[in-house]
Amino acid sequence: MCYSAQIWSDYRKYVRAYGADIDIKEFVNLFWLRNANDRIKIPKAMEESFTAPQGEDETRIKGSIDEYRVQQSDKLVQDLFKQRKRLVDAERSLTTKATKAATETQRIAIKKIDWALTKLVDLRRKELSDVDSRIYPGYFAPVLIVENGKRVIRPMRYQCRPAGKPAIYDTKYPGTYNARRDNLEGFWKNQFGYTHGLMVVNAFYEHVSRTAKTETGEETQSVILEFKPRPVQDMLVACLWSHWTADNGESLYSFAAITDEPPEEIAAVGHDRCIIPIKPKNIDTWLNPDPRNLAVLYSILDDKERPYYEHRLAA
Repeated sequence: MCYSAQIWSDYRKYVRAYGADIDIKEFVNLFWLRNANDRIKIPKAMEESFTAPQGEDETRIKGSIDEYRVQQSDKLVQDLFKQRKRLVDAERSLTTKATKAATETQRIAIKKIDWALTKLVDLRRKELSDVDSRIYPGYFAPVLIVENGKRVIRPMRYQCRPAGKPAIYDTKYPGTYNARRDNLEGFWKNQFGYTHGLMVVNAFYEHVSRTAKTETGEETQSVILEFKPRPVQDMLVACLWSHWTADNGESLYSFAAITDEPPEEIAAVGHDRCIIPIKPKNIDTWLNPDPRNLAVLYSILDDKERPYYEHRLAA
């Protein structure tokens, strides 16, 4: 399964490349909601799209981002103060008597201080790196769709919650950030042929089991591999999406990337799934699906781009 991907985070790239309109109201709402719910995850590079706002809506988004960063900075500073006090108390206790509890408190405090300092540096960092464009399950990303005959860029969560299902589906089915091709007419029957999208990806990441030699023998370890297409290219990954709403008015746009059997080079390193990059010539047909003709949609998935996926251990 594609547990993480390096994506196009800047909506303007979609606008330029695919002639899409931005659903600016949904972007405004997303960044505003995050200030009250920091479980909403947005890649740093997606925030940077609004550093030089154009118009009232983008100015509101930048204001929400600035407010969020102040909130997060304050929380981290408060936690640093708390953990430093814990550390001082533990070290004072250890000077009189070495106990297991004080030693463990010291270890945890040091770990949490290091974590908070790292987060503070990352929060204040201006220069972007590749990791700032990575999404994980639960993160929001720009997705290209068609609505009312027009291409639209809308932020959606990378874990699909199908319309009409309870919110508990997020924990009951945690793997719904990917949609298996062999289950498109099963679990995904209400999205396949109805609500299709595209996400632009230039690398993806997978957990793979590796056997390593140890002093006591061999041990199976989970490592993360980065897969990049060769030749280098941006891939139009086939997705399904849904608009979920609750009785209280709560709303969520979310999506899943379709996966298929892996090519030889991915299977050879121990992974059993792969995202499906479609060809540019098929964009309009994919984004305007006909549920009465699923064969055409399957043919698009068959007629996929086929780069060679080079891999390495992820940093």
